[in-house]
Amino acid sequence: MPQSYGAIYFHFVFSTKNRQEWIDEKLESRLHEYLGGILRAMDCRLLAAGGTADHIHLLASMARTLTVANVMRDIKSNSSGWIHKEIEGLAGFDWQDGYGAFSVSFSQIDRVKNYIGRQKEHHRRASFQDEFLDLLVRHEVPYDPKYIWQ
Repeated sequence: MPQSYGAIYFHFVFSTKNRQEWIDEKLESRLHEYLGGILRAMDCRLLAAGGTADHIHLLASMARTLTVANVMRDIKSNSSGWIHKEIEGLAGFDWQDGYGAFSVSFSQIDRVKNYIGRQKEHHRRASFQDEFLDLLVRHEVPYDPKYIWQ
């Protein structure tokens, strides 16, 4: 086969440092648009973005030549730099060091888009911590409760 192909989809979840509520409605749409631009520059595509004041969910197709770690590094560092430069009053903004990256089957894309789109409603009933732990358990990702929130 002379060419390489891939259809790789990830549900990324990451929070603000110490889960501070930095992302208000005014920032949210601009931030999602900017995150989409970062992904496009890496030959990825943002399919859905959502979250609350203290965390982000992204559904993205990922270029087959990239690693999850590099995509997350670029998303977080570029968006943090943009926020510091462009958004007044957010000089202290930062992302938490860690993240979650969960593979998504093509057949489940609409389901994950729907889930991401309902984040504000979802978090009236569940905390970010409960949601994240549930994602880890459902995807059978091992974790040490002693270190997960540091």
